Amino acid sequence: MPRHPELHRTDRIGWLRAAVLGANDGIVSTASLVVGVAASDATHGSIMLAGVAGLVAGAMSMAAGEYVSVSSQADTENADLVRERAELATDPDAELTELTAIYVDRGLEEPLARQVAVQLTEHDALGAHARDELGISDTMSARPVQAAVASAAMFAIGAALPLATAFALPQQRIPLLVSLISLLFLALLGGVSAAAGGAPIAKGVARVTFWGALAMAATAGVGAIFGVAA
Repeated sequence: MPRHPELHRTDRIGWLRAAVLGANDGIVSTASLVVGVAASDATHGSIMLAGVAGLVAGAMSMAAGEYVSVSSQADTENADLVRERAELATDPDAELTELTAIYVDRGLEEPLARQVAVQLTEHDALGAHARDELGISDTMSARPVQAAVASAAMFAIGAALPLATAFALPQQRIPLLVSLISLLFLALLGGVSAAAGGAPIAKGVARVTFWGALAMAATAGVGAIFGVAA
């Protein structure tokens, strides 16, 4: 009997999280920086210089942060797998009993749970324990390089949007129009990411636009206050 097609989204979690975080941070941080500097009555050239510097620094920071964070997760997963491999080699009976108990807790009767544990152990003992005891699978495993590249690339793309907007505008209109257009970008990003992850679109749009508006309002206020003070 042919299997019916199924659409699952868990295989997107790793790269989707890094990509959405990078793009969101790129838009919010760069737009906030541009709006804040523009609100201080800086020249158009100074605004663009600050924005480009923010793009480069932010992309590198996102790449480094994601790589270090996800590498730490990968190190933990590898250490757990090494320990599990040693336990399987030194005490296979205890590990089989442990795997059986996991399946019993999930609803199987003990004889069937034992049978499943035996067959999975014969097929791939480490894989069975990694998946069912440790919660490590190919779908959810840490991929530091993938996360770093996705986050940095999406940050740069996100940052380029408000930066290009600021480049096309006269200095006096940058604070208002960059804020509004950046909020539209954020709303679009929130909707697309929510749809890709199967989450409610309205909720995704609302939360990213709220925090983006808050960040830009705060930096605009700082720029205006210190610009006047200067």
